Amino acid sequence: MNSQEDVRFMRLALKEATRGLGRTSPNPCVGAIIVKDGRIIAKGYHKKAGTPHAEINAIRQATETVAGATMYVTLEPCNHTGKTPPCTRALVESGISRVVVGMKDPNPLVNGTGIAFLKGCGVAVTSGILEKECEEINAPFLKYITTGLPWMIMKAGVSLDGRLNYQEGKSGWITGQESVIEAHKLRDRVDAVLLGGRTILIDNPSLTTRLPQGRTKDPVRIIVDSKLSTHPNAKVYHLDSPAPTWVFHSEDAPPAKIADFQVQGIRLFPMLGENGGLDLWGIIKTLGREGLCSVMVEGGAKLHGAFLKAQLFDYAYLFYAPLFAGDKGVGLTAGLHVQDRLNAPKLVSVRYKKLGDDMLISGRITYYN
Repeated sequence: MNSQEDVRFMRLALKEATRGLGRTSPNPCVGAIIVKDGRIIAKGYHKKAGTPHAEINAIRQATETVAGATMYVTLEPCNHTGKTPPCTRALVESGISRVVVGMKDPNPLVNGTGIAFLKGCGVAVTSGILEKECEEINAPFLKYITTGLPWMIMKAGVSLDGRLNYQEGKSGWITGQESVIEAHKLRDRVDAVLLGGRTILIDNPSLTTRLPQGRTKDPVRIIVDSKLSTHPNAKVYHLDSPAPTWVFHSEDAPPAKIADFQVQGIRLFPMLGENGGLDLWGIIKTLGREGLCSVMVEGGAKLHGAFLKAQLFDYAYLFYAPLFAGDKGVGLTAGLHVQDRLNAPKLVSVRYKKLGDDMLISGRITYYN
């Protein structure tokens, strides 16, 4: 088997892995392909945490015996018993003679032991094929498993002059329908969305996932509302959705308002205050302890600015509409002060995607001070 064939089949395994996006948390997305005599005889992917892994699904889907075949898998097979038995033992017992691995699993329970076990059992192992691509698809998992913190995403729809709306304090649609659909696809893939209380007051959003086709998943809805200024009857607190709504507030929020939310059965998280708001690091650590791997911050300007200032964002999706909203609208960020280009937060590995007349600009966020 030459390296070009390894790359080709690993790309197919990556395609399988994408089928699990938004469904496997806190587990990674993993895809597997089984090849025999140059033919694909099985495909599989990890569908949901607690269910069989990609390797097992592929073996079960094989159209013939897998003995002597090669498996391409995007992530190192596990070598420990969790909610499911170790995949390494199943691979050895199946008679698969070669395993091609996209990337090593940084999970301390795996971290090279899966590859070592396979080699020790006489299975030929090649690793590092399309490693960068395999890491990219699981960026939230990689951060979560190594730090215990969620992957934090900045998302916004803005005008060419950087405005979120046309008049401060009033709701105003900026981007087109294609961008709206793309934004809902992002919601379908993240564990949670996070908004400030003022955005709830102005827009009264539902924060559910609404797509024209296919099965969708609602993210956990997180509201940062230090003084509990939002009304417990707001739309976001009364949805026919399997996903809950959580509210983070300051410890000194009015007791009467706390009681109003508790009566509605809304889960509250009291937090320490910080610089006129809440302790963002404390919020992120709490979300990690709750098992959330990816959180998308959808506004408003104060939260975007605070997260950037504290260097807490990992990635950004910015939807630009080809219009000027004028100087009465709210800017993308508030409270963020930058000295010069050298010290400005920047996007790297930037991608551009045309959505109707809009343009989606996305990339990792880097900080230089």
